[in-house]
Amino acid sequence: MANNSYSLLHQLCEIAAPSGSELSMKKFLMQYVKENSKNWHCQPEIIAEAELQDCLILKFGNPKTAVFAHMDSVGFMVRYQNQLVPIGQPEIKDGYKLVGQDTLGLVECDLVLDNNNHLFYNFGRGIDKGTPLVFKCNFRETEDYVQSCYLDNRLGIYSCLRLAESLQNGLLVFSCWEEVGGGSVPLLAKYLYEKYKIHQALIADITWITDGVTPGNGVAISIRDHNIPRRSFVDKIIALAENSGINYQIEVEFEGSSDGREIHQSPYPIDWCFIGAAEQNVHSPDEKVHKDDIASMISLYQYLLSHL
Repeated sequence: MANNSYSLLHQLCEIAAPSGSELSMKKFLMQYVKENSKNWHCQPEIIAEAELQDCLILKFGNPKTAVFAHMDSVGFMVRYQNQLVPIGQPEIKDGYKLVGQDTLGLVECDLVLDNNNHLFYNFGRGIDKGTPLVFKCNFRETEDYVQSCYLDNRLGIYSCLRLAESLQNGLLVFSCWEEVGGGSVPLLAKYLYEKYKIHQALIADITWITDGVTPGNGVAISIRDHNIPRRSFVDKIIALAENSGINYQIEVEFEGSSDGREIHQSPYPIDWCFIGAAEQNVHSPDEKVHKDDIASMISLYQYLLSHL
């Protein structure tokens, strides 16, 4: 990688954008593109039409492949009195620091888990009901690792922005609601297929460390999770990865899903493959990814988008 600073990743992890509240991330990305794309190989078209709601597409050249990265994260929402309900499936531990903002100002409170596993917040005043809250960001970096809340999926976004620096032909697609089961991808798949005749997609998301996917041994290429993509397309991706000389690992799981699920279930003939670094401490304030896996993720996307 030409630039191994993680200051941009830190910025992304600080942005509060739980499912349903992705607009803040969309605005950041649009501003980032306007300020930085003059230094990129190709100037993208920014597609942010009202019909795409809070989703965002960057079009480079004559695209044949779309890369999807979801903008949302897990989190919590204020219910009634001092109750909380989860957004997605965040890890829940008593004492976690949560942040947000309501009509009275900034909020920083403690997550409280009672003996009956009910969720509450502890704060000096009442918080407006419906207020989304997220883990307070504590971004850490060592020689080998980055650690923070929301590496899932800010690392997917980060990889796309690094890919954008040299991308000549392709679509970078930033989606919504993935952590709560999706909802934006059917719309996006229709748009991409009907407007650009896209037949292949890669999913830039984060998976988990398992007994078969270990830290520091390369980005994971998933043959299956809960869903099973078309094997001939996945084999094509693996063959290209092998030719590239970039470190990668093969993932085979029986659960979990991504934006690939909704592409898979759509009526459009779009092949897909999940390619992403693996993390420890999933959906917690302490998600942790090896830097070598981040480097291989970015490098492999750069290689694939120039060869597919």
